[in-house]
Amino acid sequence: MLHSTWHDKIRAELPENYFAQINAFLDQVYSEGRIFPPRQKVFAALQETSFEDTKVVILGQDPYHGPGQAQGLSFSVPNDFPAPPSLKNILKELADDVGLREHNDLTPWAQQGVLLLNACLTVPAGKANGHAGLIWEPFTDAVIKVLNQKEEPVVFILWGGYARKKKSLIKNPLHKVIESAHPSPLSAYRGFFGSKPFSQTNSYLSQAGIEIVDWLR
Repeated sequence: MLHSTWHDKIRAELPENYFAQINAFLDQVYSEGRIFPPRQKVFAALQETSFEDTKVVILGQDPYHGPGQAQGLSFSVPNDFPAPPSLKNILKELADDVGLREHNDLTPWAQQGVLLLNACLTVPAGKANGHAGLIWEPFTDAVIKVLNQKEEPVVFILWGGYARKKKSLIKNPLHKVIESAHPSPLSAYRGFFGSKPFSQTNSYLSQAGIEIVDWLR
């Protein structure tokens, strides 16, 4: 279900049989109720963006918990859905920072090496953070740890207190951490707006000789 390079590297960071525990968890929760995203999209972030291609990480907390929204990519929704409040603010900051992007599906970012990773990869319908602390955090922490080991620079974009706690996992001086308040309406005016994460990211990538991200795609 993962790119083979992700699979081997993540497995090395986890206790033995942890993948089997994840599969058992998925079998259970998907048989008991409505879970987002659809099961085939649980690992979409790692399927869309290989370990080798990852040059930026945008870390979210958990998937959207309304019908049809969650795609397995942090903050992204299909283009035929209105932007949820946090994504609306992300696109507003993007417009002020780089330019106007008029679609809500962030898959083109993932295809350019932007890993759109949620700390929890599943959520029960209508219950934000409903799977927090159950199975996912060791797995997604392992993703960050293997990226920390990369010998090419990676930009980690950490929005809000939950994501910023992951900064302790990023120890390699090659990498850049961009952190600010969360784009949620509750906090966007307390340091997210005006933080210019997109141009900051491209500036760092350019200085490192890495192809920049076309954020308007």
